[in-house]
Amino acid sequence: MSRYILRRLIQAIPVLLGATLLIYAIVFALPGDPIAALAGEKRMDPDIVDVLREQYHLNDPFLVQYWHYIVGLLGGDFGTTFAGVGVGDIMAGKFQVTINLAVTALVMEAVIGVGLGLYAALRHGGAGDSLILAATLVLISVPVLVTGFVLQLLLGVRLKQAGIDLFPVAGVSEGWRGYLLPGFVLAGTSIAYLTRLTRNSLVEIMRTDYIRTAVAKGLPRSRVVGRHALRNALIPLITYLGADLGALMGGAVITETIFNLPGIGQQLFSSVYLREQPVVVGIVTVLVLIYILANLVVDLLYAVLDPRIRYE
Repeated sequence: MSRYILRRLIQAIPVLLGATLLIYAIVFALPGDPIAALAGEKRMDPDIVDVLREQYHLNDPFLVQYWHYIVGLLGGDFGTTFAGVGVGDIMAGKFQVTINLAVTALVMEAVIGVGLGLYAALRHGGAGDSLILAATLVLISVPVLVTGFVLQLLLGVRLKQAGIDLFPVAGVSEGWRGYLLPGFVLAGTSIAYLTRLTRNSLVEIMRTDYIRTAVAKGLPRSRVVGRHALRNALIPLITYLGADLGALMGGAVITETIFNLPGIGQQLFSSVYLREQPVVVGIVTVLVLIYILANLVVDLLYAVLDPRIRYE
């Protein structure tokens, strides 16, 4: 097991380098001057411009700039913005909000998605199954932007006007309650996909010979479904959830904007607009690390769910 983990961590190094190199190249190729963007509409003194460009290696070729970033990253330094603020300090505050939002969305996705999928699978072909399939299709079809504004209006504004203050419409001042509505909006599409994946996996497994044998032996239905069917269906579900954790964190730009959450999504958008390469690449680097660790945890869970899987 330890050799497998070490091998996976070594394999993550070229993935990390490739991802940071790609995003650094994209940001480097964006038109415009980041120093000019820092000054806004005012004209900056040419001597100050020269000093800043030399300080941030903007006069160097692309590969030289990337080398300086990698050297700093190996020392735990994500660099500084063109305003002189440490990238690590920026991400420390922003990532906490996005992590809270992503974890809330992931829990909702797992509970609601698996629950609805299990319900639909056990009533395969019935009215409940058809209703769930139709609802998930609608959830997939409607853009997150529309879903966010509609739920913000109905569950946030309208309910509050009716004297029921359950879901804050913006910000994180209300603590964990402030993440419920944006968490559901962020997880909406994933809930629909996970529901369909759970349903289809369980329907297929319930038709297998070993499930028929378990039923023929007279085992209780709850034991057949929970211990035999659901456990074998969890492998693709865990795989989806592990991959979706990074997607939830990286795709929170629209949700954080709608609900005015000061997370990493808003920071990433503004950093791309201002061409702050260290901030953009630093955020992407952390997201790639989260992807890698999530996939590693998922792979290790396979052996727990299916004893036939062994890591030699």
